[in-house]
Amino acid sequence: MNAAVVLMAYGSPDRIEDVPEYYADIRGGRPVRPELLADLTERYRQLGIEESNPLNQITEQTRAALAAELGLAVFTGMKHWQPRIADAAEAALRTGSDAVVGLVLAPHYSQLSIGGYRQQLEDALAGRAELEFVDSWHLEPGFVELLADRVRSTSAHVVFTAHSLPARILDEGDPYNDQLLATSRAVAQRAELRDWSFSYQSASSTGEPWLGPDIIDHLEALHAKGVDDVLVCPIGFVADHLEIRWDLDTQAHKKADELGMRLVRIEMPNAEPAFVATLATIVRRALAVPSIP
Repeated sequence: MNAAVVLMAYGSPDRIEDVPEYYADIRGGRPVRPELLADLTERYRQLGIEESNPLNQITEQTRAALAAELGLAVFTGMKHWQPRIADAAEAALRTGSDAVVGLVLAPHYSQLSIGGYRQQLEDALAGRAELEFVDSWHLEPGFVELLADRVRSTSAHVVFTAHSLPARILDEGDPYNDQLLATSRAVAQRAELRDWSFSYQSASSTGEPWLGPDIIDHLEALHAKGVDDVLVCPIGFVADHLEIRWDLDTQAHKKADELGMRLVRIEMPNAEPAFVATLATIVRRALAVPSIP
């Protein structure tokens, strides 16, 4: 079997001038509210992203490290930016690969998120290669251990976080919330934590209810209970992207300061060797298990 890997991520604009095109892609043809575009642009500007985006470089570093670890061709495919998932699929096919592993840099499955990545990759391959798609890896031992190492022995209250999604997914039987809580429990058990909780972050303004509690509201609730020392451990994100640098490092820190709380965030896995080795384990397992029709 000649295999290649399509490593997928949400995507991020390369330069500040790309934000309108990037946001329009996210909206998928729906109207773009000028005030929301202006807000997103300002967030990237405040993070120092003008002519180049260090956030995309993290994905490239991860891709290169994974390729070296596996000894296989690995191609990056972005859901909302370049290179596209379709571009990555074509690049994989040009290597002569007859099997492609699809792996998203997001551990938890939701039809709204991971389901969309899978559909794009399936459409791009169009049956020209066998697809081994990894739907979720939220209890991958290496991932759980990596996070447990980050929070073990802390005296702070640990708050696990993940990107919120519209609350309607619960009525649809989506496993996203359950998988997030399963990861939180696994990490807490592995690290022998006694004082921890879970909250969502990064909800969008779409006019419908999103899963909560939001991290800002959660900090207020913890403060009301007398908690004044918090360690935030993102479990739905694996790199220092906008949702980490802005939503946590900027907005959540601001709220904590207002409340007189100490808030620290764990270091993200990014492209560190232990994380790359975990991704390699996932890929090798996918290649060893035949597809289910």
